[in-house]
Parts: sequence; C-alpha cells; structure tokens
Amino acid sequence: MHVKAPDRATAEHPPPTRPPDRSPRTAPPRRHSRRIQGLGYAAPTAVFVTVFFLLPLLLVGQMSLDDWPLLAGDQGVNAPENYTDVMDSPLFWPAVRFTLLYTAVVTVVLLGLALLLALLVQESRPGAGFFRTVYFLPGAVGLASASLLFWGLYSPTTGPLSRILEHLGLVDDPVSFLGTPTSALLSTVFLVVWKFAGFYMLILLVGLQRIPHEVYEAARMDGASRGQVFRSITLPLLRPSLALSLLLCVTGSLLAFDQFFVLTKGGPDNSTVTVVQLIYREAFQRLNLGTAAALSILVLGALLLLNALQFRGLRRSDES
Repeated sequence: MHVKAPDRATAEHPPPTRPPDRSPRTAPPRRHSRRIQGLGYAAPTAVFVTVFFLLPLLLVGQMSLDDWPLLAGDQGVNAPENYTDVMDSPLFWPAVRFTLLYTAVVTVVLLGLALLLALLVQESRPGAGFFRTVYFLPGAVGLASASLLFWGLYSPTTGPLSRILEHLGLVDDPVSFLGTPTSALLSTVFLVVWKFAGFYMLILLVGLQRIPHEVYEAARMDGASRGQVFRSITLPLLRPSLALSLLLCVTGSLLAFDQFFVLTKGGPDNSTVTVVQLIYREAFQRLNLGTAAALSILVLGALLLLNALQFRGLRRSDES
C-alpha cells in the first residue's frame, strides 16, 4: 500500500495553531436572572432607606449649617454659628448631664430586673407561661399612652397613689411624685422599668434558653453552687443577649423624650430636660431649625461614637 509523503513545505512550515479563545464568557441566563431578582428584592429597601434616612440626614446637615428659621425658610449659610449657639445655651450642659444620669440609672435598674425576671421564668414549670405573658404585657402599651396613664396615677389631687398612701397612714399630706427633681427622675424611671422590663426579659430569656442543659448538668455533677454556675456559665454564655439589651437600652435612654414630655414637661425648674427635649424646644418653641439641626447632628455623632466603643469593647471581651 502506497502512502503519500507529506509535502516538504508543509513539514518545514506547519500551519499555525488557533489561539485559545480568551474572550469573557457571558453569565448563564439563570445566574443573570438571579441577579436581577436579587436587585428587585433589594430595591424597595434601598428606596426606603434613601427616602426616609439618607435624604433627611442630608437635609438636617444642611440645616445645621444655615440660618433656617421655622417660619421663614433657609436664609443662607451661617456656619458655625448654630453649633456655637448650642454650646452657649444655658440648658445644653445641664441637659447632657441629666440625660447621662437618667441613662445610667435606667440601664442598671432595667437590665438588672429584666435578668431577674428571665431567670425566674426560665424553667418550664407550671405557671411559667402565664408569668411570661404578664411580664411582657406592659410592653404592648405605647410609651406616650403609658406616660399619660402614670401622669394620672401620680397626680397629687386626683391620682390614686397619693390617696392610698394617705389611707395607709404612710403620709399625712398628698404626695407630689413629680414635684422635686429627684422624685421626678425616680418616678419616670419607675414608669420606664414597668414599660420595658418585659421586653428585655424576653430578649434575655431567649439567650438563656439557648444555653445547653448539658453544661448545667456537668457543673452540678462537679459540685458547683448556684452562684458559681451563674458567674461561670450563665453570664458568659448570655453575653450576646446582654450586649444587645445594653445597646438598645442605652440608645433608647439617650433619646428619651415622650416620658418626660408628658410627665414633667422638663420641670421642675428645667431639671428634667433631656437632650431630645432641647432639640424640640429649639425647633418648635424658639422656631430655630438651624440650632435644632446642629444639636441633632451632635447627638447623632455621640450615638455613633458610643455604639462603636460598645462594639469594640464587646469584641475585645469575646477575643479574650
């Protein structure tokens, strides 16, 4: 059988090979449709955040730099006059000190009571579900409604609390629960604890129920006491729930407004004016949106800094 020999020119110069195709391949249709679907799901949230958070924040930032009376509109830039006026206000530093004091008292009392309630209803025993519901019920009442309710209870003339104390012989005259700075603070703290103790109890209860029972059983087999179990097991494993509760409680207390606006109106003698009340006064009583916006920016910056420090401290404690 005769086989044809290859051509000499073809042997010396072989045909060039075709380079590999390095052009980018288009995504499969299914992946492309998933991306469009994901953008469609995220679009409503993005629009909501933009319209109701980013744009108002930019407007507040502009107000803080402009002379902006409530009834006259933008009168032009006057920065940094709004910020200096806030600092020079005679109520600014007393409001800051009172807000910090109120935050400290509420945080300690509220979280301590919430943890105690969560421990009491932790176990599934007869009546535990009933008490969980009872503790949480005040949280269903709006804060403004609860404040109005307690304003009626605290009234020295028509409120029942003062009459009950007089009937029991504990006091001789009607009690003014909101008449002094100390009593006004403590009365407001009592309202807030009554309103939110069940809410924070629920957060801590979820954290407690996530702790494995095997850990407690092993500790009991080793002879650990209840105090040792609480310090060495419950508190460390409950740290995420405590951190969330602390963050919510501190932020909410620094932004307190409704309870003091309804109960005390900032009195007596401006002793219970919070920072948010001061913003309200600047905007709707002094009719100066510029200084109110400047104070709002300062409060926002303080909250961001405080939350960052809290997250950093919690991260360090988790690493250690």
